[in-house]
Amino acid sequence: MHNSVKGEYALQAILDLASRRAGEPIRIADIAQRQKIPQKFLELILASLKQGGFVESRRGAEGGYLLARPAESLTVGEVLRYVEGPQQGKSRDGRKGEATPFSAMWGQVEAAISGVIDKTTFADLLRAWQEKQNKYVHNWEI
Repeated sequence: MHNSVKGEYALQAILDLASRRAGEPIRIADIAQRQKIPQKFLELILASLKQGGFVESRRGAEGGYLLARPAESLTVGEVLRYVEGPQQGKSRDGRKGEATPFSAMWGQVEAAISGVIDKTTFADLLRAWQEKQNKYVHNWEI
């Protein structure tokens, strides 16, 4: 699986939305600022994610974007595949359809990666990140 900047930004945007209170729309400007994503690029990414059924938008002063379904049911793999498009038929070194001595190995690598990202939900990522952050809370007591 090859990730573009667009793919990384899409994952960051979904994770940002997943980390907020469910049902409350988040403004694009807020996501862009927190995730350090150019706002115009984020607008295009979120519009695409909306077409894919990953996010919803609300209009008005209190509007913005929110997840279309719970973070527990959204996997990294499905978002990446939607944003990046199909990768079939292209070898890891970019030679389309051409067999090399490494083809079988790269196929195994891709299958292993898919196995991880297809099982990893955004809720899983948030939980692991929060546990890691809480693990390193400084204790200033003597």
